[in-house]
This record gives sequence, structure tokens and C-alpha cells, in this order.
Amino acid sequence: MIRLLDLQKQFILAHLKEGDVAVDFTMGNGHDTEFLSKTVGEKGRVYAFDIQEAAVNSTRETLVRGECPENYTLIHDSHHNCEKYVEGRIKAGMFNLGYLPGGDKNITTMRETTMPAIKAAIAMLDRDAILCIAIYPGHEEGDLEGKMVTEYLSGLDRFTYSIAQIKIINSPTSPYFMIVETK
Repeated sequence: MIRLLDLQKQFILAHLKEGDVAVDFTMGNGHDTEFLSKTVGEKGRVYAFDIQEAAVNSTRETLVRGECPENYTLIHDSHHNCEKYVEGRIKAGMFNLGYLPGGDKNITTMRETTMPAIKAAIAMLDRDAILCIAIYPGHEEGDLEGKMVTEYLSGLDRFTYSIAQIKIINSPTSPYFMIVETK
């Protein structure tokens, strides 16, 4: 069986190396932040965003428990404000849209902030970089976010970006993800 989160990481590892800069645009419980931190190592840098203090605290615990290098900055702010915190180019970025696992399911990512964040993330991508966007269409806002993101990414220049969607087609409410790779 395909594990989408494992597949995302395989795509990222084709671009992200030790010493690079990466961003977790939706830190949640910190598992993607941990993966990025360990991948870029002590000489790299990871920025992670979430609007919920519980997510920031959970991520901090995950990073300490995982013995990650102290190469991360946890930011208690919306991902659509990422340009205020992240300077320069990034080699990888991850979005896990939806709600905090184990948290309040009424607090979700929203189209109004997700789209500006994705546009900013794409503008930050370095050459030979990647952005992974996980979509959770099992709730109304997630379905609408997915349609919005798909429409936007479909209009990007194919000579500048390679964009793919990875989806289990016989399970329409299952999560899926999109990758944006710079050429």
C-alpha cells in the first residue's frame, strides 16, 4: 500500500541536502519539521509555522525527543506571513493542510491564508527545489482548498515549474499531495 507521507519525503530527499534551508509551513505536531531538521543537519536551517500554540509546543517536544540539531526556528504565526521571517531562497517546503492531529478540528487551514502562503513559498524556491502540499479533502474547507490550489498550480509556467499530483484515485476523500519542482 502506498504511504503518501513516505512518498512525499522521497521526493523531498531528491532536492534537500545537508546545509540547505527548508520550511514547514504547517508544523502541526512537528513530524515534518523533525524530518527537515535531520535532513539539513547542523549547518542547515528550518523554519516552521503554526497559528496554534499547542502545535508549537508539541513540535518543540518532538524535536527535543528526536534529538534534532538546534537548527530550527519555530514561529507562532500564520504561514501567510512567512516572508517576514524567511530570508533568501529555500530548497524545500512542506504544507500539510487541514487541522492539527489530535487538536480542535474546527481550527483548520483556510483558503484566505493558504493561497498567499503557497504563492510566497513558490517565490522563495531556489533552483532545483521542491514544495510539497498535502491536501485533505475529507472536510469541506479541505476540499475547497484542494480545488483552489489545483487551479492555481495548473496555471503556472511549465517551463519554470514541474507540477504533479499524487492521488489514490479510487478513494476520493483520501489525502493527496502536489509537488512543485523548480527547473
